[in-house]
Amino acid sequence: MRLLLDFAPILAFFVAYRIGGIYTATAVLMAATVVQMGIVWALDRRLQAMHKVTLALILIFGALTLVLQDERFIKWKPTVLYGALALVLAAALWGWRRNVLQQLLGSQLPLPPAVWHRLALAWIAYCVFMAALNGAVAAWFSTDAWVDFKLWGYVFPLAFLVGQGLYVARHLKDKTA
Repeated sequence: MRLLLDFAPILAFFVAYRIGGIYTATAVLMAATVVQMGIVWALDRRLQAMHKVTLALILIFGALTLVLQDERFIKWKPTVLYGALALVLAAALWGWRRNVLQQLLGSQLPLPPAVWHRLALAWIAYCVFMAALNGAVAAWFSTDAWVDFKLWGYVFPLAFLVGQGLYVARHLKDKTA
């Protein structure tokens, strides 16, 4: 259910783009994300920081796209999001000597500090990769190609999360022993 909920706004964006173009799709994405966050709020009675940031960026970049009639804003939103996430993770890890992932998930995943460090590095690299990839597609390809990338590009986060899950699973202590 959660995966479907996470995927719904991008699917709505894709369908709306095919029917009405980038500006219609942007308005649909904005509305679908507001509805999505409303459902998350109803289920959890709170929004995580990432939900709030994503919602804010979609509403800001979407509004700029619609008001200025310039599709570049919505196309660059993922690059800004991934870049900001990489920057926050890196600044916390190297500047403040804090592992944000460990702080957020440490109580749920009892992992050694070295594993948490490698996970943080992997997330930083992944976010930089995704920011660069979206930026390249947004800058050098047509809007049609970028929209297709947004839909089929979900293979990257899915593969990354599966890889992370397999890596973490190797390091979790067996609680049944």
